[in-house]
Amino acid sequence: MARYAATVDSPRPPAEVFDYVADLSTNAEWDPATISAERLGGGPVGLGTEFRLVVAFLGRRSRLAYRIVEYDRPTLVTFRGENATVVSLDRITVEAWNGGSRLTYDASLTAKGATRLAGPLLALAFRRVGVNALAGLREGLASPRAGRADAAP
Repeated sequence: MARYAATVDSPRPPAEVFDYVADLSTNAEWDPATISAERLGGGPVGLGTEFRLVVAFLGRRSRLAYRIVEYDRPTLVTFRGENATVVSLDRITVEAWNGGSRLTYDASLTAKGATRLAGPLLALAFRRVGVNALAGLREGLASPRAGRADAAP
């Protein structure tokens, strides 16, 4: 199993930060490894909401099906993603912090089948992906209006 955990501070209010990251379709805006991300179905984001992502990982494009398996707005969302080779569990917590928000991102990636043999390589690559994604998220959450649908271009 590979694991990556980090925190990101933002001047944006907790509910706004939470709503942005809980809608996994925004992932392509801040994670350079995400090629595309879409939310399936209609209605508000919540427990059971599903997403489909295409990501670049270890030089390949992979499709992942994600589902929200824990949802407590505006403080906690957990996504479970899976494809034929891996299971991803991403837990995001948001709390009020220093007049804005502190987001804690804790992700694990577990290989399935023969992919388990590449464990050390998987862990190294997953850490690199995590560092890049958190840098993008940090940048996206730095501005009080970044990532909002009503933000000016």
